Amino acid sequence: MTNWFKVGKIVNTHGIRGELRIISTTDFEEERYAPGSELYIEHPDFREMLPVIVESHRKHKNFDLLIFKGYTNISQVEKFKGGTLKVSEDALGELDEGEFYYHEVIGCQVYTNDGMELGKIKEVLSPGANDVWVIQSKAGGKDILIPYIDDVVKEVNVAEKKVTIELLEGLI
Repeated sequence: MTNWFKVGKIVNTHGIRGELRIISTTDFEEERYAPGSELYIEHPDFREMLPVIVESHRKHKNFDLLIFKGYTNISQVEKFKGGTLKVSEDALGELDEGEFYYHEVIGCQVYTNDGMELGKIKEVLSPGANDVWVIQSKAGGKDILIPYIDDVVKEVNVAEKKVTIELLEGLI
């Protein structure tokens, strides 16, 4: 059985030439959206996932815009709105030491270096220079945002689903 990983959400069309507006949730956009890459569309209206090949990719504001081979106008891609882009486990490459896929860190428990449990990573944001890990606070209340930088994240053990961080002043 193949494992599937979410790459992004198709939120709308863009223009009339078959371009789709995607909110990405992928770790490596440059690989996932490279021309020739195979993705799959999962949609509640489809009986099975639809394989598509990326023809072109560009960034526009906070969105990724994709065109798939064989889909050249808006009427062909309207039906994809609300769908989820996925990639098979087979398409995941080997990572260098210290690199992680989003699905590996989501769900990890986060502790400070003195052993205090903060909560669980529920989402990874990619706003710019570095990723931001969103921690659902164990104590309830607001989510905790942790930048994924060496000064803060001290150890990541995906096998044990445990992350150790150093609290910097003003972080929480």
